[in-house]
Amino acid sequence: MHTEPHFFDKCYEVARQIPYGRVTSYGAIATYLGAARSARMVGYAMTASHGKDVPAHRVVNRIGLLTGKHHFEGTNLMQQLLENEGLQIIDNQIQEFEAVFWDPAKEL
Repeated sequence: MHTEPHFFDKCYEVARQIPYGRVTSYGAIATYLGAARSARMVGYAMTASHGKDVPAHRVVNRIGLLTGKHHFEGTNLMQQLLENEGLQIIDNQIQEFEAVFWDPAKEL
């Protein structure tokens, strides 16, 4: 019996393809999956991705804010993971966001 992959699993498939040192947005993943108005659902998927080998720290809001950071362990884990990949973050905002933004609609 063939079952359609769950929306969360589709989100994880896209997130796993975000290159090291790049980020995308909840909305960009939703749009790529044909569910443009489902950015919040992508956020729920990233929150539920713990232990699934998904680089959820690379998914941020549409202006580069680390809005999901409170879902990571510790105070600044999301920021630390991104900084380890060479991104600069000031006041929870990714600097030079356009330069590091990865759009699955264009890249996949």
